[in-house]
Amino acid sequence: MHEIGLCESILGAVTQRAEGRQVNRVKVRIGVRHGVAEPALKQGFALVATGTTADGAEIDMVAVPAHVSCSACGRAEQSMDMLPVCAFCGSADVVVTGGDDLILEELHLVDLRA
Repeated sequence: MHEIGLCESILGAVTQRAEGRQVNRVKVRIGVRHGVAEPALKQGFALVATGTTADGAEIDMVAVPAHVSCSACGRAEQSMDMLPVCAFCGSADVVVTGGDDLILEELHLVDLRA
């Protein structure tokens, strides 16, 4: 379950930015080429966040597609497949770029004034 390693990296960024404040929600953008399953990400984040300022925080994932350019027909598209083929001609002779993002997009902190 490689999601644990990603979750540890995400948690490191979260705790650094939270500066000791309690976190209740995190939103990340993760490229399709990471092969992350959202349920595994949620479970992994809950596990690694236990006992930290992000303990109990929800994590939301936005999947980012890869860009696929077909060498056979010249068409380009976006794909959510880890191993894409050309959607137009079916060729596997494609150049895949992007889709390898890992971005901490939002961090929601607990409002202790309430």
